[in-house]
Amino acid sequence: MAQDKYQAMGDGIYAHVGGPQNVAKLIHCMTRVRLTIKDEAKVDQAALKKVPGVLGVVQEETLQVIVGPGTVNKVAQAMVDRVGVALGDPFPANTQPPAESNQSAVEAKAAEVRAAHKAKLKQTWWRAALKHISAIFIPLIPAFVGAGLISGVAGILANLLTAGDLPTSWASFITVLKVINGGLFTFLNIYVGINAATEFGATAGLGGIIGGLVYLPGVVAPITINNVFTHQPLSPGQGGIIGVIFAVWLLAVVEKRLHRLIPDAIDIIFTPMLSLLSIGLLTIFFIMPLAGWVSSSLVGTINWTLQVGGAFSGAILGLAFLPMVMLGLHQILTPIHLEMIKSIGYTGLLPILAMAGGGQVGAALALWIKCRQNQQLVRLIKGALPVGILGVGEPLIYGVSLPLGRPFVTACIGGGIGGAVIGMIGHIGAITIGPSGAALIPLIANHQWLGYVFGLLASYAGGFLATYFFGVPESAMVPTSADGTIIEPLAVNTAAVSETPFTRATSPDATQFVAPAAGQLQALSEVPDDVFSQKMVGDGFAIVPSHGTVVAPVDGTIVSIMPTKHAWTMTTATGLEILVHMGLDTVALNGDPFTVHVTENETVKAGQQIAEMDLPAIKTAGKSTTIITVITNMTHVAAMTSFTDQSITAGEDVLRVTSQSES
Repeated sequence: MAQDKYQAMGDGIYAHVGGPQNVAKLIHCMTRVRLTIKDEAKVDQAALKKVPGVLGVVQEETLQVIVGPGTVNKVAQAMVDRVGVALGDPFPANTQPPAESNQSAVEAKAAEVRAAHKAKLKQTWWRAALKHISAIFIPLIPAFVGAGLISGVAGILANLLTAGDLPTSWASFITVLKVINGGLFTFLNIYVGINAATEFGATAGLGGIIGGLVYLPGVVAPITINNVFTHQPLSPGQGGIIGVIFAVWLLAVVEKRLHRLIPDAIDIIFTPMLSLLSIGLLTIFFIMPLAGWVSSSLVGTINWTLQVGGAFSGAILGLAFLPMVMLGLHQILTPIHLEMIKSIGYTGLLPILAMAGGGQVGAALALWIKCRQNQQLVRLIKGALPVGILGVGEPLIYGVSLPLGRPFVTACIGGGIGGAVIGMIGHIGAITIGPSGAALIPLIANHQWLGYVFGLLASYAGGFLATYFFGVPESAMVPTSADGTIIEPLAVNTAAVSETPFTRATSPDATQFVAPAAGQLQALSEVPDDVFSQKMVGDGFAIVPSHGTVVAPVDGTIVSIMPTKHAWTMTTATGLEILVHMGLDTVALNGDPFTVHVTENETVKAGQQIAEMDLPAIKTAGKSTTIITVITNMTHVAAMTSFTDQSITAGEDVLRVTSQSES
């Protein structure tokens, strides 16, 4: 049954990305299913976010669907199994759809052109480079995590052994752990070479050889190969990962060219030989020296910046990391981390950047406390917070802080505060990459884990305080049930109601009106529509909504719902007839931006959810989103209270209407 759940999630994702036929390739990382989309115009992100289990959606070079750790691998596997391919393999070619009408064909072509233009605008050379780097290292992340944790355990045990807290018999076991860890890091260049070849379109085995020759395997002392620039002996591994990636890219260029030039009968013999010979020589005599200089310069510059800049450098890096993630720029840091680990035994960048996730945790805690009446938001936080503490921040980012806006900014501030603490303490580094948050504690080098913990706590506190006092939007505090339905507010804003002597809450002829949506309350005279502003159909009020959820303005019965779903009418027990009109001139939208959750003749309570408006879609169509609430049988009204223009929440009291007595 568990597999059924993951398959259902996968099918739900397919349903809103244009089906498997609109997917070119599918891979996944620790929290995200990454889909290479053929036609972005066919992707419905709004519907995709509503698929059960989906925590968020990000559109970059690939479409990233966040489903969380532990789940992502099962969902991704179920999705490729459905198509019959392996992870990372190209999807089968799409079959042509049935013939369309001319209009449909034109619209489809227009969408295709739009998508191509969009892709062209986004695809800069540096974004393409970052995409390749990401694809090379993502398959290795589980290896980094596994080997790194084993290395951390080995380090702890070695310390205990040195201190005399373990018997000497543990030495052999510690050695075995180091051997397992070395299976990754000792031969990392080879793995990178294989992945890079796969990504660039070269033969994987040839890429592995290029990665391996950087170790100078055939060179045995006293024989040396000299650097052509300095005339000093080359060191095994010089140039490292940066050099391997560049060399394998050149390998792909050369191999592809040779495949075109060499006859098929001898291609299998001469293309691999000539590719390896040419790129091998180039790598040994030019790429290794130059890449070695670049690598050492990068590592030296970063170390100098962290040492000299201290708290300031840490603050800037911690503050900027989440925006870098949103722009996809963080991928460039992976080879830098690895070069630092190779050169000095640890990366001083990772603990600082990990503070960004700590800021997210602090922001989530503040939202939990301030928005505890919003049961839907609290439910999301409860689900995302545990993995966020362990360093998996995507559920908090894309499910909580980013959709709300301001909490994302205040979380970044928390990350900057934590980064400042790490930078101020100094000399805090991680022996591997992959984990962050609390999961990084056992991987901190040189017994500096306590300093890292101080930084992490500072990021929690910074994110919490910044969010608690400055980062909570009013929309997040609207009381809702776990499914998002708005419920009665805890308090009534009586300042907005100026009661007249003849209106009383206890009167059986009185009807209390509440705001059908959160937003700016205004008089009908301010509405840019003569029918409503001149009160041709009746009197009432208007709201410019800030949120798309629409609730019933009174207790009553739904009488009619327009086929275009942009308006409905209802009656009250006191005999009032009410029209609620969602937007101006929105009948022309044929119901597309509206979802109605009730039926005709259904009895509803004030504050009960009635409909959803897709505010961005309405605005894109050039229509006003203003919601009009009008009493259409004003002859039945004896008196109305007044109100003032103000910001208001859904379900909050607006005015009270007294009906004419029947006697």
